[in-house]
Amino acid sequence: MSQILDKIELIEKHYEELEQQMAQPDVVSDIARLTALARERASLEDMVMKYRKYKEVSRSLEDTRSLLETHLDAEMEALVKQEVKQLETSSEQLENELQAALIPKDPNDVRDVIMEIRAAAGGDEAALFAGELFRMYSRYALNRRWAVEIIDSSPGPSGGFKEVIFEVKGKGAYSRLKHERGVHRVQRVPVTEAGGRIHTSTATVAVLPEADEVEVEINPNDLRVDIFHSGGAGGQNVNKVSTAVRLTHYPTGLVVVCQDERSQLKNRMKAMAVLRARLYDIEQREQEEGIAQERRSQVGAGDRSEKIRTYNFPQNRITDHRIGLTLHNLAIVMEGDLEELIDALIADEREKQIKGNGR
Repeated sequence: MSQILDKIELIEKHYEELEQQMAQPDVVSDIARLTALARERASLEDMVMKYRKYKEVSRSLEDTRSLLETHLDAEMEALVKQEVKQLETSSEQLENELQAALIPKDPNDVRDVIMEIRAAAGGDEAALFAGELFRMYSRYALNRRWAVEIIDSSPGPSGGFKEVIFEVKGKGAYSRLKHERGVHRVQRVPVTEAGGRIHTSTATVAVLPEADEVEVEINPNDLRVDIFHSGGAGGQNVNKVSTAVRLTHYPTGLVVVCQDERSQLKNRMKAMAVLRARLYDIEQREQEEGIAQERRSQVGAGDRSEKIRTYNFPQNRITDHRIGLTLHNLAIVMEGDLEELIDALIADEREKQIKGNGR
């Protein structure tokens, strides 16, 4: 903890320097510079206030403990011990908050996301499961008042989806959903199984932070655009008019199709959003490969090939293998109640990062 406090001590000094700079006449008259300094100061204020509160509690704790070394009657000693206990609890809580405050923020956490769910092993059952995962995430988003919009989909022969790509827009969407990427496994008895045997199927989930146009520049010469008739649902208008869009990015070989909208322009805009997100994701992953192995082991690489979670329907059980968490409320989770799972994953990531910062 001493190393963490040393770091925050330096941050407090920088905070005070910012305050002094903001009081200088030449800064006050320079609105742009004053605004920049005020923004930086505001970003540090919460941590500095917690640190000052921690120092105040530490001083009170030290003073109160010293009273126990004096001659007190039984009633007063009991009151002092009670106050020491309360101050120790406050001090521990503030220590945890200070550790959490030092964790580097993921710059992507504020972004909207594009999610891609694909049926993997298991044939028709995998497609049905992919459909249920889409429903689960849609209900979760609805509970948090986020907007969900399908970009492209391919239905399964017996229902569900071979593939569904959709956008989730809302505050903190990426911060809450980023841990969902990976292989999801389902164990249950398919409706077509006469013998009552449990089958295992899988679906993959990709979670991509949306990227702005200025962040991912796409050269028009690197892009092939094909317009064609939609093959999906949508009525006669969709089938008569060429509205579906296929983008092929020559440098990477990425292909994006969007045919959900009746408007060719909207389909093209959505397809470009998916392409930017995929290119941004590639860039982010290349950067991650350059991070030290120790750091990757602390925060996790988020490899999509990892089998992250098992959904066992006969036992109403869901297990997240990354953190060893098992819950016996699968039916509720499938209705979109993911809060306990996601909170546990975020807490696990934070704990690993705190350990890394404390070294």
